[in-house]
Amino acid sequence: MNTESKPAKISRNVLILGWVSLFNDAASEMLYPIMPLFITATLGASPAILGLVDGAAEGIGASLRWIGGVLSDRLRKRKIFVFLGYAISAFSKPVMGLSAFVGGWPIFMAGRCTDRLGKAARNAPRDALIAASAPEESRGWAFGFQRAMDTVGAVIGPLVALAVIVALTSWHTAFSAAWKQGSDALKNLPLKWLFFVALIPGIAAMLCVSFVKEIPPQGKTKTGGKPPPIFQAYPKRLWMLIGAVFIFSLGNSSDTFLILRSSQAGLTFGWIVLLYAMYNVVYAAVAGPAGKLSDAIGRKPLLIAGWLVYALVYAAFAVLHVSWFPWLFLPIYGLYQGLTDGVTSALISDTVPDEKRAGAIGLFYTLTGLGQFSASLIAGSVYHILIFHGMIHLPFAIGSVCALVAILSLAFQPQGKA
Repeated sequence: MNTESKPAKISRNVLILGWVSLFNDAASEMLYPIMPLFITATLGASPAILGLVDGAAEGIGASLRWIGGVLSDRLRKRKIFVFLGYAISAFSKPVMGLSAFVGGWPIFMAGRCTDRLGKAARNAPRDALIAASAPEESRGWAFGFQRAMDTVGAVIGPLVALAVIVALTSWHTAFSAAWKQGSDALKNLPLKWLFFVALIPGIAAMLCVSFVKEIPPQGKTKTGGKPPPIFQAYPKRLWMLIGAVFIFSLGNSSDTFLILRSSQAGLTFGWIVLLYAMYNVVYAAVAGPAGKLSDAIGRKPLLIAGWLVYALVYAAFAVLHVSWFPWLFLPIYGLYQGLTDGVTSALISDTVPDEKRAGAIGLFYTLTGLGQFSASLIAGSVYHILIFHGMIHLPFAIGSVCALVAILSLAFQPQGKA
């Protein structure tokens, strides 16, 4: 009875990688809720450009995650990919800030794509390192812990961003700058300086990686112990899972559109940042327990539950027009993230052997990321066109329908080992 109430011990590697994620996400999430406002107000670009920038960044990042994963497997190294990935992301953030001084949105796009390139290099090797640092029976808890730490950083980041803007302007300015006033109120906020402040926790994340212990991939391959080839054979279960998540990703446009929609519902800058922090509080609170629960009952029920929450939230963003709806449904969106994020990584790790794990995780990220690239590109274009016809609900309705179709696809797949 006592053992059930105590979570499995977190290994040193998982603990350090949790702190790495906390610092990195504090840097990233300091910027994420302000990016749609920065692009559309400070840089004067359209929602279509927002979709292009975010879609291209996610597309480039996603397409290279598979390469980062298989190279990690082939070279039998994880740590160097993790270090370089966090370093690239850290130094890309000031580049985005420079776009306010020179070059406009194309410079911002270059910085944003470079940031996603860093994520592409690190994510699959990092997840493979987490999986190797935890016993199979508590792997969900390890991933859940890492995602929870990641999301604690995501709570801290927006609050730091708000504090910086308040310090540079005033409470009144930060909490009165609204979309409905036109772009001037938002344009006058000194958002550009946040991209330079974000370099500090980004460097802290990079330095923490040096304390991680390398764990080379274990196990023999069909090549007699040699590193696996670039093009590897994966189990049917992995392809079935990728298929279901790919369907889901076709409607999973960038979260920046949720933020943009919230601002158009009447929320001012300060309240959007606080609401985004609230969403991450829910995410952080759910991620660890969800990972631990998936160790006990299997991964698939948690994934299906999370997608149901997603379908509900996107349906609400599609049909509701009252000013209060973001306050209810954006925090509920954190429940979806907490139920699915770490659990999905644990499920992939369960499906493939250690020596192929980074490649499989990278392939998963690549294919589903390409789906998200398409979704963001379409959402941005559709949003830009339909906003003039009062039909901005359509991208969110598409996301809700794709989630329901993906649930049906996943529901009929075998539960398997997990």
